[in-house]
Amino acid sequence: MTQIKVSTKIRSSVDKVWKIVSDLDNETKFWKGTKEIHNISKEGNKIKREVIIAFRDSKCLQEVTLYPKERIEALFTEGIIKGTKTISLKQLEDEVLLEAIWDMKLSGMMGMFTGMIKKHVKSGTEQALQAIKKEAEQ
Repeated sequence: MTQIKVSTKIRSSVDKVWKIVSDLDNETKFWKGTKEIHNISKEGNKIKREVIIAFRDSKCLQEVTLYPKERIEALFTEGIIKGTKTISLKQLEDEVLLEAIWDMKLSGMMGMFTGMIKKHVKSGTEQALQAIKKEAEQ
């Protein structure tokens, strides 16, 4: 497994940042590696969905769990990516620490490319957090 950890501080409230990151239908606006999202089911704070990612237009299935104003855990259950992406928020004095942690690998024969893809995932995560920061600080 490869771990990628990216964080940024945002001059905003947890409420405002949470409103942005928990709007899962708008994820493609910030996460450029996510091309399409199709929700399959929702039960309480758990959402099952199909995600089309930019890497070869690959289809992945996710189980997303929302922990309001704390974190979002996305478990990749099927597809080219295996592992998790966790988005967490922590209120500091007058800022919010927004952190994204990937614990992932590519499945099957694509596993040998995990190291190469790591750079792209990290760059995309950095861009996503900066876009979220920009929106939250408006």
